[in-house]
Amino acid sequence: MNIVTIPGDGIGPETMAVTTAILNTVSVQHDLKLKLLPEIAGHASLQKYGSTISPSLLEKVKAADGLILGPMATYDFKDESKGEINPSKFFRINLDLYANIRPARTFPQVPTRMNPFDLVVVRENTEGFYADRNVESGNSEILVTKDVVISLRRITRLCCERIAKAAFEIAMTRKKHVTIVHKANVLQIGDGMFIQICHDISKNYPEVKVDDFIVDAMMAHVVRRPEFFDTIVTTNMFGDILSDLTSELSGSIGLGGSLNAGDQYAMGQAAHGCAPDIAGQDLANPFSLVASAAMLLAWYGQQQKKPNFILASHSINQAMADAIDAKEMTKDVGGTLGTKATGEALISRLLKQ
Repeated sequence: MNIVTIPGDGIGPETMAVTTAILNTVSVQHDLKLKLLPEIAGHASLQKYGSTISPSLLEKVKAADGLILGPMATYDFKDESKGEINPSKFFRINLDLYANIRPARTFPQVPTRMNPFDLVVVRENTEGFYADRNVESGNSEILVTKDVVISLRRITRLCCERIAKAAFEIAMTRKKHVTIVHKANVLQIGDGMFIQICHDISKNYPEVKVDDFIVDAMMAHVVRRPEFFDTIVTTNMFGDILSDLTSELSGSIGLGGSLNAGDQYAMGQAAHGCAPDIAGQDLANPFSLVASAAMLLAWYGQQQKKPNFILASHSINQAMADAIDAKEMTKDVGGTLGTKATGEALISRLLKQ
């Protein structure tokens, strides 16, 4: 398996160093024959090539079997005419990575006010209220006058159908419970269609329990009783907000992995930002990127019917859970280790499995 690795900005190089070391370890253990192909994007690429995405990068990624993208300084990239392309958006659109899969679970040794829970948010990734991916050319926010802005939202049957199917397929491997999150009381046509399509898809999965919540009520329910939920499916913006909330409720957004998946390609991506304020200080939590890499291995194993990749993914997740239980983790989640030492502890656990 060939994997393009892009460290990203801020803490990205530190967390990617841990992640690649983990991948090299499981590659030997499980005979994965991984080949890691380092590339750059973001500020490093902007400085070298005059663009956050170099001209040849997309083809290199398409020629590989997967991509791991470190945290990017997305907010810095505002003007595409100056080469300031949002790398995350770029890959999601150009690789048609329509499903953003964000698990969140609690760990006994990580402080949280919640009851124990284990859920996953399945978020549509390519349309919705996101102005940079709704029209063929330009931006779907319209400056009508200097005091009036109209933002357009795109909802399509195709995107609803495929994200619904992805959610139900995931639910079948979990507790067989899908919750549809929407705002159909206000967005009656778009979210009305989204709900109806989800229910239509559900007919192919009669074993799965289905319910739905209005998004604002859902936020309250998730805070009050996250253990009630299992697989949550929703549109782009609602899923973006909800997945950050559920990750943080688990103890830290730094604990949750994130996979962007399509029919042909997939990208493991840190769920958090690039945290430039702690970059280079050996403080960054590497777990999110490591967990995302594990999700990429599992996706590839399922796609290619290669169980050793799925076993490798499980090994990484178990090592992380054991390390968290032993408090072999960074200070932000109650440990005492730095970034590098956290990675070394994970490798030590992998080697003992």
